[in-house]
Amino acid sequence: MRWTRREAVAGCGGALALLAGLPALAGSYPSQTIKMIVPYPAGGTTDLLGRMVADELQIGLGAAVIVENKPGAGTTIGAEQVARAAPDGYTLLLATSTTLAINKTLYKKLPYDPVKDFTPIALLAGVPFALIVNPQVPAKTLTEFIAYAKSKPGLAYGSAGNGSPQHLGAEMLKSAAGIDIRHVPYRGSVAAMLDVIAGHVAFMVIDLQPALPQIAAGKVRVLGVTTPRRVASAPDIPTLAEGGLAGFELVAWQGVVGPAGLPRPIVDQLAAQIGRLVADPATRDKFKVLALESLPPSTPDSFAIYVKTEVDRWAEIVKRSGAELE
Repeated sequence: MRWTRREAVAGCGGALALLAGLPALAGSYPSQTIKMIVPYPAGGTTDLLGRMVADELQIGLGAAVIVENKPGAGTTIGAEQVARAAPDGYTLLLATSTTLAINKTLYKKLPYDPVKDFTPIALLAGVPFALIVNPQVPAKTLTEFIAYAKSKPGLAYGSAGNGSPQHLGAEMLKSAAGIDIRHVPYRGSVAAMLDVIAGHVAFMVIDLQPALPQIAAGKVRVLGVTTPRRVASAPDIPTLAEGGLAGFELVAWQGVVGPAGLPRPIVDQLAAQIGRLVADPATRDKFKVLALESLPPSTPDSFAIYVKTEVDRWAEIVKRSGAELE
């Protein structure tokens, strides 16, 4: 089929009009500052990880990358901001399993859809948890703790809040061990841990990193980690599976996503930079310091599949816990 000159010009004009309405293509990306939204307060593990990613992107892409902390409402405030942003690669989210998996079932009215409203870019790291108890609890092993909990129906435990991984992890323990325990929610892991230290609550499931100094100081006793294998940063701590709860596993995760509709060339460009960061031995050493676990290499497509499976997996855990938020 041969086009006339007028048809060709008209066709090119239509194509240019279409391209004008699309986000910037990778060839010109990035041409302005990139914003990394971290839906947690500054100074925590997720914030530190977000800043590591921002530094890598800044070096690799040759553009300014800033971190903006947007904590609150179980990460939904920051997540909604990114979900509603233009899909141009200039607004990214340091997302966690809370943001992309747990909240889907936890909230009655979630202001975003974790599968439809984001473009997965790359998985970063896994977050191990540990079971810690007040030193006055007369249990030095998981088996002894389960026996103690069964002798004390309604034993109180703390968590980082309703529906948090810490809450859900304790509820998983309740189901797996057949114990009757009572939930006391706090505003964050550290606040709950301080009350474990003080003896106001007997125990909690906590992300490992903030607990390690307290374990070393003898202010809390650790009975096991929730990972399928021992954690590299604390190889002397047995897993809960080793302690008698076969198959017990609780690992949260973190990754980078953008708004839905992010052009694939930009996605691939960002994923390549993050992939180099994650594969760097120096990064793995930093993960060890932060008590994070390295994950197998991911692609945007494998991350997208993973998010869908995690939504289903966490849905069962949330439903069993009875946790629900507006």
